[in-house]
Amino acid sequence: MKRIGLTGGIASGKSTVARLLRERGVPVIDADAIAREVVAPGTPGLAAVAARWPQVVQGGVLDRKALGAIVFASPDERRALEAITHPLIRAEAERRMAAAEAAGAPRVVYEAALLFEKNLDEQMDATILVALPPALQVERLRARDRIGEAEARARLQAQMPLEEKRARATFVIDNSGDLAALERRVDEVWAEVERRF
Repeated sequence: MKRIGLTGGIASGKSTVARLLRERGVPVIDADAIAREVVAPGTPGLAAVAARWPQVVQGGVLDRKALGAIVFASPDERRALEAITHPLIRAEAERRMAAAEAAGAPRVVYEAALLFEKNLDEQMDATILVALPPALQVERLRARDRIGEAEARARLQAQMPLEEKRARATFVIDNSGDLAALERRVDEVWAEVERRF
């Protein structure tokens, strides 16, 4: 089974591309969804987060927005969160990949925002980057999360620069157009993935 990494900066449209691939019958493992599951109520992950940042857990439930404000404002705090969650995410992702392989899937897509930042691309057969101009990314992030420009820019700056991601990606899907353009590009790229992998 071939592993295809899918990534993109915050508000780039990575999740939309993942949805389009799922609609085409491609198994997609979503690291963001797993990240939410590993800090769900009652999990060891949530207990570890509560021990480090008790103010972000109320009534046994994580206040993701409060935690985000802390970790996006400080690289040290972000690394502390990643030290808690990333091993849990990796273990669950590996379990799901093994299940997809056992079910006979020829390819699986691993959707991860930090694919390049965490060098997970080294474990993939190919990578797909969803990209758009930074100004448009800020605009979409502000609209999606209802945040100010300064906070949106801080979140973008917390990620690897787009040009560095482009240099590492096997394929790039530009998402600066409309949904129809994105669908066409997804079909083109996936046809190439199937041809080469």
